Amino acid sequence: MSSKSNRVLIIAGEASGDLQGGGLVRAFKETHPDLKFEGVGGQAMQAAGVKILSGIEGLGAVGVFEMIGTLLRHLALFFDLRRRIARGDYRSAILINYPAFNLILAGACKRFNCPVLFYIGPQIWASRPGRIHRIKKNVSKMYVVLPFEEAIYKQAGVPVAFLGHPFVDLVKPRQTLEATRAELNLKPGVPVVGLLPGSRKSEIRYLLDDMMQAAVLIKKELGECRFLLPVADTLDESDIRRRVEAYPVDVSLLPGKNFEVMQVSDFLMLASGSATLEAALFTCPQVIVYRVNPISYFLLSWLVHIKWFGLVNIVAEEEVAPELLNEQVTPERIAQEALLVLKDPARKEAIRNRLAAVRESLGAPGVVGRVADDMAKEMGL
Repeated sequence: MSSKSNRVLIIAGEASGDLQGGGLVRAFKETHPDLKFEGVGGQAMQAAGVKILSGIEGLGAVGVFEMIGTLLRHLALFFDLRRRIARGDYRSAILINYPAFNLILAGACKRFNCPVLFYIGPQIWASRPGRIHRIKKNVSKMYVVLPFEEAIYKQAGVPVAFLGHPFVDLVKPRQTLEATRAELNLKPGVPVVGLLPGSRKSEIRYLLDDMMQAAVLIKKELGECRFLLPVADTLDESDIRRRVEAYPVDVSLLPGKNFEVMQVSDFLMLASGSATLEAALFTCPQVIVYRVNPISYFLLSWLVHIKWFGLVNIVAEEEVAPELLNEQVTPERIAQEALLVLKDPARKEAIRNRLAAVRESLGAPGVVGRVADDMAKEMGL
């Protein structure tokens, strides 16, 4: 490793990591404009000034089994990066999530004395806790984004920092609540329910019909109610519209307006994932639903050992949002959870207060800048 090199290797293997990497590089550029970044990423990192050695298109694997389909490309990428690392090209390597690949690359970095700063680590608290031994051996410092993770790594003797969750900076209203309500033509006093069935086709197939049937039941009970569905850019809006129009209830499709829907909704029915934590930052009450095929469910029950599957509940360390999984996902159960909140203002306010505490636990604004500053110190800058 050349300690005087101004080049940094940065690796993100999927879209979410690319977004975080882009923000991190921009933060570095503000205080260390002479640093040169290159590595694996997408449009966000490229726009931030990263020299892209390999794009993330076609990678997108989330585990060892999923990586098998792209094994040859991953192998070629690994050996190309290993050669560059062995040559001493980099002052340090910043690895962003993507543990199936990045933990292997961390071993190569360790062998050739290239310090590894790992941002957004693997969920060892949920599955395969033994990975922490490899992390301790090969990673110079972990930067975790969930508050309880810091203690896990400290107990194992891994240098670690929790400086906040990047969602604190990224997930926020684009305008005032009044402006968003006016833009969406929402009437005062009329309850608003958001439907977020996910961004994958399989999630739409598994969840949207139940959500729509729940909307019918809610409308029948309340009379007047507005339903909003933000369509992810990974989905075909015409397909969603065709599915929605099969039900006797009006739903407004709002492409790309996840945050607006979270901002104005009195209640959300949403697929498990990062959206549950995003909704918490808007202190919006929610029910979390998910379905997986029976084989996957059987395997997950053996591999994953957590009390809750909703990210907001994991962070809160209590069930702030009800969870419905597989056979529990029925229109009746979804509607029941929604109506408990929509018909009880005191209950709604209590939930919002609990979600506000979750939001506070994720740190103050300026997370990415703090991470960049700490990484710079680790690099000796």
